[in-house]
Amino acid sequence: MKKHVWRPLWVVVVLVVIILLARWVYVPADFGVQDRGYTFGYHRLGNEKEWQAQTPRYQGNNYCADCHEEQTARLAGGSHLDFPCENCHSAAGEHPTKPEKLAIDRSRALCLRCHVKLFMPSSGRNTIPGIDPERHNGTGDCVDCHNPHKPNLEEM
Repeated sequence: MKKHVWRPLWVVVVLVVIILLARWVYVPADFGVQDRGYTFGYHRLGNEKEWQAQTPRYQGNNYCADCHEEQTARLAGGSHLDFPCENCHSAAGEHPTKPEKLAIDRSRALCLRCHVKLFMPSSGRNTIPGIDPERHNGTGDCVDCHNPHKPNLEEM
């Protein structure tokens, strides 16, 4: 073969060798698909124990219902039933066991995360009642007129 073919070929071979050496140095030995196959994708086997030791931040509605039976019962027939408490009240993993008084976000911005009217198709997001934030009580907080634990009622 001619020289103009061999030179680029050697450059490619050298680059592949450099990449393989870098992978051998930087990728941990326990990284791969492991014995469960591709179900869980590539991960580091030693990392599983680290993640299992982590306390979960989000606990779910059952965790909240243990202490907040009254609020859970109020939501049982409401339109917020399908939404986790933690969507509005933050992650329960950092919730103290006997709190003095929890700071609850009652800001308009929190409600508008879900209730801004969308004018385009989405994955079911249009089924949530939306408002035009400019025209609907543009200055006050939503909780001044609406009770989020009784969302079907217009006023508290």
